[in-house]
Amino acid sequence: MLAVLRRTTLEIVPEVDPALFTPDRTLSDLGCNSIDRADIVTLTMEELGVVVPVHEFHQGLDIGTLAAVMRKRL
Repeated sequence: MLAVLRRTTLEIVPEVDPALFTPDRTLSDLGCNSIDRADIVTLTMEELGVVVPVHEFHQGLDIGTLAAVMRKRL
């Protein structure tokens, strides 16, 4: 799950330092703006074939929690 999130993040925002992509950081911490974050989440859900209701995502969700939210839908 984290690998897919990492790959989609780097695809959408290639200037992100992969070494900073850790479960305790947020996408905002990595410099992703709101449009980047929406694109990353959408692309990740498409690749995984999952649908997560928008209300399950909230500001400040760290990458580890984001992965867990998506994992529950697999």
